[in-house]
Amino acid sequence: MAFTLRQVQYFVAVAEQGSVTRAAQNLSISQSSVTEALKELETDLGVALFERHPRGLAITHNGHQFLRHATKILASVSDARTSFAGQQSALSGTLNIGVTSLVAGYVLSDLLARYRRACPGIEVSAIEDNGGYLEHLLVGGELDVAVMVISNLRDRMALQAEILETSPYRLWLPMGHPLVSADIISVADIAREPLIMLTVDEIEENTGKLLSALGARPHVAFRTRSVEAVRSLVATGAGVALLPDLVYRPWSLEGDRIESRDVSGSLPVVQVGMVWRKGSSLPQAARDFVGIAESLRSGRIR
Repeated sequence: MAFTLRQVQYFVAVAEQGSVTRAAQNLSISQSSVTEALKELETDLGVALFERHPRGLAITHNGHQFLRHATKILASVSDARTSFAGQQSALSGTLNIGVTSLVAGYVLSDLLARYRRACPGIEVSAIEDNGGYLEHLLVGGELDVAVMVISNLRDRMALQAEILETSPYRLWLPMGHPLVSADIISVADIAREPLIMLTVDEIEENTGKLLSALGARPHVAFRTRSVEAVRSLVATGAGVALLPDLVYRPWSLEGDRIESRDVSGSLPVVQVGMVWRKGSSLPQAARDFVGIAESLRSGRIR
């Protein structure tokens, strides 16, 4: 029997949440329904999509490959649903958007692709810059909307923000690292490790504040603005990284495995959202963009 859209939906939810329990809660269904759907999907595909272990599930290399197809399947079905709206395709005009560095490669690309399919008559202009400058452009009316990290939004009096995704920080480790099998990982454990620091948006500031508040002084082995460089360095054992789950992928470009683990204690979260100027009447093109972003928020078929 061929796999179903519902099985694909459940698989994506588990892959995103890293847990059957959390996926079931978000889907408002039983854990047994999710577990059964995953088993049927793996049987149909003939591959293991997840590795089962006492701490939960870890997506396999085959699972990671299928996840790319699965997200495209769900996006295509969602596009098919909206293709009958009719009004959007007749729109013309321009849309000026901004995006921060951390968000550009993980949220904006899929969002823009879907928007262009839904609104082919709209000319889109996008700029990537730091959050402070994008706020300045939004307040000045030079941007219609921005997709950015909003955890540290500065001008909340002048700007309206809507959360699209909340991403907790987790610890990235190479395979075979002693902490991979630890029952509890504390911030003190991280402070003893060489740290690979990502220096985009507020990530470096957040990590430094977290460790300083808990009295830990990290040994920063490498600073980089490249998430792919962080992945490669962690996978090859150059250090560990403390980063939001938003940018986690279980494999480096070289094909080396990267583990991800929870850390005990109160860690910050990264909020990604849509931002526009308060009191402004968004043009139809921008309202449609916000609407598509909201539909993409869950990444699921309703």
